[in-house]
Order: sequence, then C-alpha cells, then structure tokens
Amino acid sequence: MPAADEVQTVAGRVAGTVRPGSDVRTFKGLPYAAPPLGPLRWKAPQPVEAWRGVRAADTFGARCAQPPLFPDMVFRDAMSEDCLYLNVWTPVARADAEPLPVMVWIHGGGFQAGSASEPRQDGEALAGKGVVVVSFNYRLGVFGFLAHPELTKESAAASSGHHGLLDQIAALRWVHDNIAAFGGDPGNVTVFGESAGSMSVSALVASPLARGLFHRAIGESGALFGTGEQALARRTLAVAEAAGADLATALGATSLADLRSRSAAEVLEAAQKMGPFRFSPLLDGHVLPQDLFTIYGEGRQAPVPLLAGWNADEVRAGVVFAPQKTTAATFVEQTRDRFGEKADALLEVYPAGSDEEALESAVSLAGDLFIGYSTWRWIETHRAQARVYRYSFDRDIPVPADKTINGVPATAKDVGARHAGEIEYVFGTLDTVAGVTWSAEDRALSEAMMSYWTRFARSGDPNGSGLPKWPASEREGDGDAVLHLDTEIHAAADAHRARYERLDAALRPR
Repeated sequence: MPAADEVQTVAGRVAGTVRPGSDVRTFKGLPYAAPPLGPLRWKAPQPVEAWRGVRAADTFGARCAQPPLFPDMVFRDAMSEDCLYLNVWTPVARADAEPLPVMVWIHGGGFQAGSASEPRQDGEALAGKGVVVVSFNYRLGVFGFLAHPELTKESAAASSGHHGLLDQIAALRWVHDNIAAFGGDPGNVTVFGESAGSMSVSALVASPLARGLFHRAIGESGALFGTGEQALARRTLAVAEAAGADLATALGATSLADLRSRSAAEVLEAAQKMGPFRFSPLLDGHVLPQDLFTIYGEGRQAPVPLLAGWNADEVRAGVVFAPQKTTAATFVEQTRDRFGEKADALLEVYPAGSDEEALESAVSLAGDLFIGYSTWRWIETHRAQARVYRYSFDRDIPVPADKTINGVPATAKDVGARHAGEIEYVFGTLDTVAGVTWSAEDRALSEAMMSYWTRFARSGDPNGSGLPKWPASEREGDGDAVLHLDTEIHAAADAHRARYERLDAALRPR
C-alpha cells in the first residue's frame, strides 16, 4: 500500500511531508541506529530506542563528523557524531497497491566526507519514476574506520575498523524491517552508490554480513579492487591497528575510555594531521573476511545482477590544469618511473607519439588508475557469476560561464565527463547546480538515465520501450558491450579493453 502521512516503523510512528505540487511523500531524519556517542563511539551500530507519539520527519538528520574536504559538496544539515539517520522518498499517487522496488543510495566522499542531505542526491525526482528511494548517513574517516588492538579485543568478532560499513548494513536491515510500511518491497531492494558509495556496494556484494539484504547492485565509478597497501585498498587489520595506536598516542590517550572521552573536534584534528585518508576500509576479517580479488575470484560474492560503469574523464581537469604540463617526454619518463619494467607494455596502449597524444594518454591513465581499472576489474570478475550491464558516462558536462581551475578559465571540454558529474543526471537534479544552463539534450539524458536505473531496480534489466538497447554480459570474456551515455546514447564494443588488461597484468595481485 502507498505510505500514508503517518507511518508506523519498528521504533515508533513518523510523519512525512509532501511538497506543494509534488506527488512524492518525504520522510527525513529517521534514526536507523542509536547515536554512536560516548561508550558507543567505535562500536557496531546499536538498536534505536523506541519513542512514544509521532516523530516529525521533516528535517535531515545531522551529517557525520568530517573535515571540509570537497568544495563541490553542499549540505542541508548540521554536523554531529549523532548522525545515523536515513531518508525515504515514496510516491503518493499509485495506480495499484503492489509494493514498489526500493533503491538504497550510498553517498560518496572518499569514506571521509559527504551526506545524504546534498541537493544533488535528493530522491524526489527519482521516486517519481515509481520507486521508493532511501538514502542515509554512515560514520566516516576516523569515526567510521578506526581500528585499534583494544577495539579488536573488546569485539565479539575479534575485529575492528569497519564501523562505517556496519552502519551501511544496519541501514539495509532497517529497510528490510520497515520499508513495506512506506510502500516498498523488502524483497526487491537495489543498493547503489557513487565513488566511495560504489566502492561500498562492491564490498557489500562481497560481505557475508550483507547477504540477502539486497537483490541488485549499481556502482557508479569505483570498487574496492585497489592494489598495494594504499588507502581504500587492501590494508590488513594489523596495519590499521597500528594507525589507531598512533592516533591514541597523538591524543595522549592511554585507554579506550580515554580515547572515547576526547571531543569529536580533537579526534578529527589529530586524524587529519596523520593524513586525510589514513582511516578507510580494510581487511578486518569480519565484514570483509578476505580481499575482493579473492572473494570475487572464487565466486563467493552475492550473485546479484549488477549495473556499473564510470565516467570518461574522471580526473581530466586535474591533468589538463596541472602546474606541470604533460609532454610526450614527461609522460614517458613518469610512466617508466612508476611502472619500471612493465612500462613498455603500458606505453603501447597509452601512447605518447606527440605532446597532444601524450596529454590524452595521461588523462586516460590517471582516470584508469583512480577509478576505471578497479571498476573494470569488478565488472570483469562479477560477470562470471551474474548478469552485468556496463556503461560509460561520456557527456562533457556544462560548466558555469565563469568557471576557473587554478586561476585559468575552463570549458566543458577541459573538464569533460568528470568524477561525480553523473549524479545530477541519475537523480534528475540538474537544476541544483548553480550557474549552469542545461540544454534539452542534458535533460533528455537525465530522463533516460533515471529510466534505465529504475527499470534495472524493478526487474534486473534496464531495457524497455523508448530507449536504446543495453546489451548484457553474463560470462567472463563474452559480450564486451558498453552503453555510452551522452547526448546520443548507443552501445558499442569496449574500445579500451587492452588498456585494462595491461593494467591488470601490472597491478593485480597474483
């Protein structure tokens, strides 16, 4: 049944709102776990305490404690450690009483920043396509990913460091237990996210703790298939515990109680001095029992249909506007310095026959190392177990007329299909971007992407009338089709497979 103005959740009644002229009811700031304060800091999320009466759900809950890292993030909330809240958007007018597909969004931000309150991630327009949309906050940085020997010792799972991912799993459990009251189908849940949110999706598909809580997955630019010991990759619990011990030393804390007594501001300041990405996902042996290469390689992930891809110019502006301009000579030299004896094979697929060609190769390599390779590896491995639909977001996104980067005027071509630029298209929130004039082609692309995404959530297949065919691939090595999302949408064979295979040979653990 469609959700009424008031809905009974497991913990109590909540009252939603409908914006004038809208056909979507919104419930903001619903608690899905107890506030992780005091002795609950760095604990697995605990159950919400029930309340009496009706709770007004008209204000976003606080975003989780975080430093100011990304200037493109715009928030509609306060900041607090008390941040484990979610939001629900559900259609009001319904032609039937059948429960609707549910789409659960995980925001990005490098596991260090972000919030579900960002206007570009507002779920109203997407819910208007006939789905129930849920978004939530989860603990970030040092509060979400601190491991410590004493935390591991006090844990029943003999693990620590993944409180942020445990929050995500708790939010999915809340959806399972409550979403029917909002008109959603708990048996048809799609989890989707961008950047760190997409990396989270790849981890949730792999985690035994999340099994059965969702039935399809969408990843936009990112997967936890990084290599080495760098952040967001394959840090061991021991390495992460050592970082936690370093933090305690920096704060002069001699016990967990002492560490938990420090203010959020003190903890954030000490963590930032250690590096902005020091506290991030790891191999904890519990949420992630092994690295994703192993779990997916052995076919032990959840065999859910996957829609995934990345943007054509994830970090183009960072290369184009770098203080040191790329030339053929500098690109070859840097590639040899970085990859050693493997450089020659890579330079065959990232050629540098001229300065212009070298610049384009540098743009491609930077984007592949940042996002493209890891997402490709996820898709390539998962399609041995389930149906996969792959996309490339190619639109040169319009920029404000006065846009500058490092003091230099920038055009849409300079920036290209940048990292995170597809979010407004997926959510139908183009008009939340200040200073940009959107074309009819941009609005049509947004409509198409919303339709593809919601159709996939409904049935596991994004195809339907009125849109170009999106071919699927189901077995590793077969069906290399990529749907190119631009002012013209079309499917084509993967033109860059050789790049990813060379990077795979250079980077993948053996």
